[in-house]
Amino acid sequence: MSFDVVTDKGMKTISASFPGLFLGNSTRLLSLMDDNFPELGLREIDCVEMSWAESALVYAGFPIGTPIETLLSRTLQVERERPFKSKSDYLKTPISKRGLKSIFKKMKELESQIITFSPFGGRMEEISEFAKPYPHRAGNIAMIEYDTYWNETGVVAANKYLEISRKMHEHMTPYVSKNPREAFYNYRDLDNGVNQNGKNSYEEGMVYGVRYFKEVNYNRLVMVKTMVDPHNFFRNEQGIPTLQSSYDM
Repeated sequence: MSFDVVTDKGMKTISASFPGLFLGNSTRLLSLMDDNFPELGLREIDCVEMSWAESALVYAGFPIGTPIETLLSRTLQVERERPFKSKSDYLKTPISKRGLKSIFKKMKELESQIITFSPFGGRMEEISEFAKPYPHRAGNIAMIEYDTYWNETGVVAANKYLEISRKMHEHMTPYVSKNPREAFYNYRDLDNGVNQNGKNSYEEGMVYGVRYFKEVNYNRLVMVKTMVDPHNFFRNEQGIPTLQSSYDM
Protein backbone atom coordinates (compact mmCIF):
# COMPACT_ATOMS: atom_id res chain seq x y z
CA MET A 1 0.00 0.00 0.00
CA SER A 2 1.51 3.31 -1.10
CA PHE A 3 0.54 6.91 -0.41
CA ASP A 4 1.59 9.76 -2.68
CA VAL A 5 0.88 13.50 -2.83
CA VAL A 6 -1.01 14.57 -5.96
CA THR A 7 -2.80 17.71 -7.11
CA ASP A 8 -6.46 17.36 -8.05
CA LYS A 9 -8.33 20.43 -9.31
CA GLY A 10 -5.70 22.69 -7.79
CA MET A 11 -5.88 21.00 -4.38
CA LYS A 12 -3.22 18.80 -2.81
CA THR A 13 -4.56 15.42 -1.81
CA ILE A 14 -3.31 11.94 -1.02
CA SER A 15 -3.47 9.16 -3.60
CA ALA A 16 -3.49 5.57 -2.32
CA SER A 17 -2.51 2.57 -4.40
CA PHE A 18 -2.66 -1.12 -3.50
CA PRO A 19 -0.19 -3.09 -5.64
CA GLY A 20 0.14 -6.73 -4.68
CA LEU A 21 1.91 -9.93 -5.67
CA PHE A 22 -0.10 -13.17 -5.49
CA LEU A 23 1.58 -16.51 -6.16
CA GLY A 24 -1.20 -18.10 -8.19
CA ASN A 25 -3.59 -17.32 -11.02
CA SER A 26 -6.07 -14.45 -11.18
CA THR A 27 -9.10 -16.72 -10.75
CA ARG A 28 -7.91 -17.88 -7.35
CA LEU A 29 -6.92 -14.34 -6.35
CA LEU A 30 -10.31 -12.86 -7.28
CA SER A 31 -12.07 -15.54 -5.26
CA LEU A 32 -9.97 -14.76 -2.17
CA MET A 33 -10.39 -11.02 -2.57
CA ASP A 34 -14.15 -11.26 -3.00
CA ASP A 35 -14.35 -13.23 0.25
CA ASN A 36 -11.98 -11.11 2.31
CA PHE A 37 -11.80 -7.61 0.79
CA PRO A 38 -14.95 -7.05 -1.30
CA GLU A 39 -14.78 -3.31 -0.61
CA LEU A 40 -11.71 -3.03 -2.87
CA GLY A 41 -13.73 -4.16 -5.88
CA LEU A 42 -10.85 -6.03 -7.52
CA ARG A 43 -11.61 -7.04 -11.11
CA GLU A 44 -9.90 -9.39 -13.54
CA ILE A 45 -8.91 -6.37 -15.65
CA ASP A 46 -6.88 -5.15 -12.66
CA CYS A 47 -4.75 -8.30 -12.66
CA VAL A 48 -1.74 -9.11 -14.83
CA GLU A 49 -0.38 -12.65 -14.79
CA MET A 50 3.39 -13.01 -15.16
CA SER A 51 6.35 -15.00 -13.90
CA TRP A 52 8.01 -14.12 -10.61
CA ALA A 53 11.10 -12.88 -12.49
CA GLU A 54 8.93 -10.53 -14.55
CA SER A 55 7.31 -9.23 -11.37
CA ALA A 56 10.77 -8.29 -10.02
CA LEU A 57 11.15 -5.91 -12.97
CA VAL A 58 7.72 -4.38 -12.41
CA TYR A 59 8.45 -3.77 -8.72
CA ALA A 60 11.72 -2.12 -9.76
CA GLY A 61 9.71 0.37 -11.80
CA PHE A 62 10.09 -1.08 -15.28
CA PRO A 63 7.07 -1.23 -17.63
CA ILE A 64 5.08 -4.46 -17.85
CA GLY A 65 6.50 -6.55 -20.68
CA THR A 66 10.12 -5.52 -20.14
CA PRO A 67 12.35 -8.47 -21.19
CA ILE A 68 13.66 -10.39 -18.17
CA GLU A 69 17.16 -10.17 -19.67
CA THR A 70 17.10 -6.60 -18.33
CA LEU A 71 17.84 -8.13 -14.91
CA LEU A 72 21.30 -9.05 -16.24
CA SER A 73 22.20 -5.43 -16.99
CA ARG A 74 24.64 -3.81 -14.57
CA THR A 75 24.12 -0.38 -16.12
CA LEU A 76 21.60 2.01 -14.59
CA GLN A 77 18.85 2.89 -17.05
CA VAL A 78 19.06 6.57 -18.12
CA GLU A 79 15.42 7.27 -17.34
CA ARG A 80 15.94 5.92 -13.80
CA GLU A 81 18.76 8.29 -12.83
CA ARG A 82 16.44 10.55 -10.84
CA PRO A 83 17.89 11.51 -7.43
CA PHE A 84 16.10 10.06 -4.42
CA LYS A 85 16.50 9.25 -0.74
CA SER A 86 15.01 6.23 1.04
CA LYS A 87 14.46 5.75 4.76
CA SER A 88 12.67 2.97 6.63
CA ASP A 89 10.75 2.02 9.75
CA TYR A 90 8.84 -0.92 11.23
CA LEU A 91 5.21 -0.67 12.32
CA LYS A 92 4.28 -2.73 15.39
CA THR A 93 0.93 -1.21 16.41
CA PRO A 94 -1.91 0.09 14.21
CA ILE A 95 -1.95 3.79 13.38
CA SER A 96 -5.17 5.53 14.43
CA LYS A 97 -7.31 7.57 12.03
CA ARG A 98 -6.12 10.68 13.83
CA GLY A 99 -2.54 9.56 13.30
CA LEU A 100 -3.11 8.93 9.60
CA LYS A 101 -4.63 12.39 9.19
CA SER A 102 -1.55 13.89 10.82
CA ILE A 103 0.74 11.89 8.52
CA PHE A 104 -1.18 12.90 5.39
CA LYS A 105 -1.12 16.55 6.47
CA LYS A 106 2.67 16.38 6.87
CA MET A 107 3.06 14.71 3.49
CA LYS A 108 1.13 17.49 1.78
CA GLU A 109 3.18 20.09 3.63
CA LEU A 110 6.52 18.57 2.59
CA GLU A 111 5.54 17.17 -0.85
CA SER A 112 7.97 14.93 -2.79
CA GLN A 113 6.98 12.07 -0.48
CA ILE A 114 5.92 8.51 -1.21
CA ILE A 115 5.24 6.27 1.78
CA THR A 116 4.87 2.53 1.22
CA PHE A 117 3.63 -0.04 3.75
CA SER A 118 4.81 -3.60 3.03
CA PRO A 119 2.67 -6.02 5.10
CA PHE A 120 4.30 -8.68 7.27
CA GLY A 121 2.93 -11.77 8.98
CA GLY A 122 2.31 -15.25 7.60
CA ARG A 123 5.48 -17.25 6.99
CA MET A 124 7.61 -14.30 8.16
CA GLU A 125 6.32 -14.77 11.72
CA GLU A 126 7.13 -18.48 11.75
CA ILE A 127 10.88 -17.89 11.40
CA SER A 128 12.85 -16.99 14.54
CA GLU A 129 14.50 -13.57 14.56
CA PHE A 130 17.73 -15.41 15.45
CA ALA A 131 17.57 -17.93 12.59
CA LYS A 132 19.03 -15.51 10.07
CA PRO A 133 20.70 -12.07 10.26
CA TYR A 134 17.40 -10.40 9.29
CA PRO A 135 15.51 -10.16 12.62
CA HIS A 136 12.37 -8.13 11.88
CA ARG A 137 9.75 -10.88 11.90
CA ALA A 138 7.07 -11.69 14.52
CA GLY A 139 5.50 -8.60 16.05
CA ASN A 140 5.73 -6.41 12.96
CA ILE A 141 2.60 -5.33 11.09
CA ALA A 142 4.52 -3.80 8.20
CA MET A 143 7.77 -2.30 7.04
CA ILE A 144 7.51 1.35 6.06
CA GLU A 145 9.55 2.82 3.22
CA TYR A 146 9.86 6.58 2.76
CA ASP A 147 10.99 7.76 -0.67
CA THR A 148 11.82 11.36 -1.48
CA TYR A 149 12.43 12.20 -5.17
CA TRP A 150 13.63 15.38 -6.84
CA ASN A 151 14.57 16.58 -10.30
CA GLU A 152 17.07 19.35 -9.54
CA THR A 153 20.80 18.68 -9.53
CA GLY A 154 23.56 19.92 -7.27
CA VAL A 155 24.46 19.92 -3.59
CA VAL A 156 21.98 22.65 -2.59
CA ALA A 157 19.03 20.70 -4.02
CA ALA A 158 20.27 17.45 -2.50
CA ASN A 159 20.58 18.99 0.97
CA LYS A 160 17.11 20.52 0.65
CA TYR A 161 15.42 17.22 -0.13
CA LEU A 162 17.48 15.23 2.33
CA GLU A 163 16.20 17.58 5.03
CA ILE A 164 12.63 17.05 3.78
CA SER A 165 13.18 13.31 4.06
CA ARG A 166 14.45 13.68 7.63
CA LYS A 167 11.46 15.83 8.62
CA MET A 168 9.01 13.19 7.37
CA HIS A 169 10.92 10.47 9.20
CA GLU A 170 10.94 12.53 12.39
CA HIS A 171 7.19 13.11 12.15
CA MET A 172 6.64 9.33 12.10
CA THR A 173 8.44 8.80 15.42
CA PRO A 174 5.30 8.28 17.58
CA TYR A 175 3.94 5.55 15.32
CA VAL A 176 6.90 3.20 14.79
CA SER A 177 9.26 0.87 16.65
CA LYS A 178 11.26 2.23 19.57
CA ASN A 179 14.32 1.36 21.65
CA PRO A 180 15.78 0.80 19.15
CA ARG A 181 14.00 2.43 16.25
CA GLU A 182 14.50 -0.41 13.78
CA ALA A 183 15.45 -0.01 10.11
CA PHE A 184 15.89 -2.11 6.96
CA TYR A 185 19.54 -2.62 5.98
CA ASN A 186 18.83 -2.68 2.23
CA TYR A 187 17.69 0.96 2.42
CA ARG A 188 21.12 2.08 3.54
CA ASP A 189 20.66 5.28 5.52
CA LEU A 190 23.73 7.02 6.95
CA ASP A 191 21.45 8.96 9.31
CA ASN A 192 21.31 5.70 11.30
CA GLY A 193 24.99 6.08 12.21
CA VAL A 194 28.37 5.44 10.60
CA ASN A 195 31.76 3.99 11.36
CA GLN A 196 33.86 7.07 10.63
CA ASN A 197 35.93 6.62 7.46
CA GLY A 198 35.20 2.90 7.54
CA LYS A 199 37.31 2.45 10.70
CA ASN A 200 36.83 -0.58 12.88
CA SER A 201 34.82 0.49 15.93
CA TYR A 202 32.49 -1.98 17.64
CA GLU A 203 30.78 0.83 19.55
CA GLU A 204 30.14 2.98 16.48
CA GLY A 205 28.95 -0.08 14.57
CA MET A 206 26.45 -0.90 17.28
CA VAL A 207 24.64 2.43 16.74
CA TYR A 208 23.40 1.33 13.31
CA GLY A 209 23.97 -2.41 13.75
CA VAL A 210 21.34 -2.76 16.47
CA ARG A 211 18.80 -0.88 14.35
CA TYR A 212 19.41 -3.11 11.34
CA PHE A 213 20.04 -6.47 13.03
CA LYS A 214 19.08 -6.09 16.74
CA GLU A 215 21.67 -6.64 19.45
CA VAL A 216 21.99 -10.44 19.47
CA ASN A 217 22.30 -10.74 15.70
CA TYR A 218 24.68 -7.78 15.53
CA ASN A 219 27.01 -9.45 18.04
CA ARG A 220 26.84 -12.74 16.14
CA LEU A 221 27.71 -10.94 12.90
CA VAL A 222 30.67 -9.28 14.65
CA MET A 223 31.92 -12.71 15.75
CA VAL A 224 31.68 -14.05 12.20
CA LYS A 225 33.39 -10.94 10.80
CA THR A 226 36.21 -11.33 13.34
CA MET A 227 36.80 -14.91 12.19
CA VAL A 228 36.64 -14.42 8.42
CA ASP A 229 37.99 -10.86 8.02
CA PRO A 230 39.99 -10.03 11.18
CA HIS A 231 41.72 -7.04 9.55
CA ASN A 232 38.45 -5.51 8.31
CA PHE A 233 39.60 -5.50 4.68
CA PHE A 234 35.99 -5.43 3.43
CA ARG A 235 34.58 -2.29 5.00
CA ASN A 236 32.26 0.65 4.43
CA GLU A 237 30.55 3.35 6.48
CA GLN A 238 27.99 0.89 7.85
CA GLY A 239 29.96 -2.33 7.72
CA ILE A 240 30.15 -4.97 10.42
CA PRO A 241 33.30 -4.34 12.50
CA THR A 242 35.52 -6.91 14.22
CA LEU A 243 36.28 -7.23 17.92
CA GLN A 244 39.59 -5.43 17.44
CA SER A 245 39.54 -2.08 19.21
CA SER A 246 41.17 -0.27 16.32
CA TYR A 247 42.55 -0.72 12.84
CA ASP A 248 45.46 1.06 11.23
CA MET A 249 44.17 2.49 7.96
